[in-house]
Amino acid sequence: MKKYLFAALGLALMACGAKKPIEEGATPKPKEFKKVRTEQVNNKRFDHFIEVNGTIDAIEIANISPEMNGQIKEISVKEGQRVAKGTLLLSLNTRAIESSIREVKTGLELSTKLYEKQKELWDQKIGSEIQFLQAKSQKESLEAKLETLQAQLDMSKLKAPFDGIVDKIRVKVGEMASPASPAINFVNLDKMKVVAEVSESYLASIKKGSVVKLNVPSYPDFELDIPVYRTGNIINKVNRTFEVELRLSNKNSLLKPNMMAVLHINDATVNDALVVPSIIIKEDSKGKFLFRINNSNVVSKTYVKTGLSYLDQTQIIDGVNAGDKVIVDGYNMISNGDSVEVVE
Repeated sequence: MKKYLFAALGLALMACGAKKPIEEGATPKPKEFKKVRTEQVNNKRFDHFIEVNGTIDAIEIANISPEMNGQIKEISVKEGQRVAKGTLLLSLNTRAIESSIREVKTGLELSTKLYEKQKELWDQKIGSEIQFLQAKSQKESLEAKLETLQAQLDMSKLKAPFDGIVDKIRVKVGEMASPASPAINFVNLDKMKVVAEVSESYLASIKKGSVVKLNVPSYPDFELDIPVYRTGNIINKVNRTFEVELRLSNKNSLLKPNMMAVLHINDATVNDALVVPSIIIKEDSKGKFLFRINNSNVVSKTYVKTGLSYLDQTQIIDGVNAGDKVIVDGYNMISNGDSVEVVE
């Protein structure tokens, strides 16, 4: 038994002696630090904007109807046609009116001659005054009737109220038209407006002339800086908002009535703000914090007081000073007191 014990002990000693000894002068493997990227906090201008949805509309847009009932005789334009102000769009059947005008003109011609004869006699003190007044009244009555018929004839012709485009023709030749039913949708796309409803809490921040950034979701690259044309003077008691209106020219007719728009309205500006990326601000039971590093690249967990946020930036009111370096990449892999390696 002792013989076997000594043999096993010898084998163990031989195995230990086989381990390679550490060479003298060998360099220990350096400690690896977590890599982070930092950004220096500096004072800069910080603009805060609110986003409000608005609706685009044409300044000049009309659903045109005739001023009188009548059968449509002719449609003089086509859908999509651009026409000038005063261009004839459609006309109604006016046979009855034209017949009445001819009849009245014939009667007026006779009444005018009778009046002139009676006037000559009356000027010579011949005849009675009543005959003169009757002739005068008859002539003036027919003149008024002719004027009314001529106005009705003019109303039978539907004309363009402004320069624009015939968007939709809702009637056909032979159909009856009436003032109650729109016959033609007419629009001028050269001048547009944007109307949005803004919360009354921003009433003091938005005035006529304030510059607004305008975006149109249908055109991702569309962006314009436009001054406010008008602010509403009445607060909507249902949703506690007031109207903001912009006006702009519409090059190439890109914008259409009823399109959606987004208004970015500047409601606050801080000239010397300390701003950091919003994503680096975390929160625990004590409050909001971020990670800074000192000159020795040691991490410091710093609780901060935040202000306004817009897009991916947040204003820091307290907790960070100008010149401090905050960790903007790698912040999820570190803890307070860690030593880190800063990379570009």
